[in-house]
Amino acid sequence: MRRTSAFSFFDIVNGVIMILVIFFTLYPFVYLVAQSFSSEAAIYAGKVTVWPIEFTTKTYEVILSKPDFFRYYWNTIVYSVLGTLIAVTATAVMSYPLSKERLRLNKFFIPFVLFTMYFGGGLIPNYILVAKTLGMRDTIWAIVIPGAISAFNVILMKTFFAGLPNELEESARVDGLDVFGIFMRITLPLSKPILATITLFVIVGMWNNWFGPSLYLQTKEKWPVALYLKQIIDNAVSPTEIGAASDQTSQIAATVKSTAMVLTSLPIICAYPFVQRYFVQGMLIGAVKG
Repeated sequence: MRRTSAFSFFDIVNGVIMILVIFFTLYPFVYLVAQSFSSEAAIYAGKVTVWPIEFTTKTYEVILSKPDFFRYYWNTIVYSVLGTLIAVTATAVMSYPLSKERLRLNKFFIPFVLFTMYFGGGLIPNYILVAKTLGMRDTIWAIVIPGAISAFNVILMKTFFAGLPNELEESARVDGLDVFGIFMRITLPLSKPILATITLFVIVGMWNNWFGPSLYLQTKEKWPVALYLKQIIDNAVSPTEIGAASDQTSQIAATVKSTAMVLTSLPIICAYPFVQRYFVQGMLIGAVKG
């Protein structure tokens, strides 16, 4: 069939809009990369756009030469991996029974899950609960436990589980599998898209989390890299404190923030392509069935 001129015009407009969206989405990060490899004088002169001006790697050398940065990086990896494992496991275990309409108590529990999406206990009660009542202050558990279950993630995963064919579970019961066996050997292997989606949501949140650690972590050695980055942005950590010699300070002062942001963002950017296929599929299925 021959394409009409109206349809061709729509394709052109749609393509232009998509190109603009991609440009405005990528430009901030490209600008940060260019800035991190540029000299301070070029940045202050406003010469940096998408290409480094007066290319230099001195800031990267200074930051990467400090063991403190890698300690914060390692802390972030530990918090993100452990927190994601706990969050995804807890979300799946909670969502699976809620997806079964035959369980009568679901009508009682689901409203409580939805309630937490719109109302919270407040910052001070949460702090008292985590730091005082549970005694998690200045421990890893204060970072990975309180936000382990998100009501949005539970609803998203519940919707996906509810869309799986009931015939699969019936066949598994005939073969002798119990509820736990069905969940582990049937449901979870078929749920890779939604598991990847939830994993990406959680790990990005954990990786970028600085507010929780600033509340609960008193020991600086336990900081995640996001909190360290915030201190740099707020000028609480000067270039000299991160290891710059006096003759290097002027060179690094304007680029240390962008360099730290680039180093912090790279792992998530590199990991996303490996889960993109599952992420898109999980979001589409959840949106259609929701």
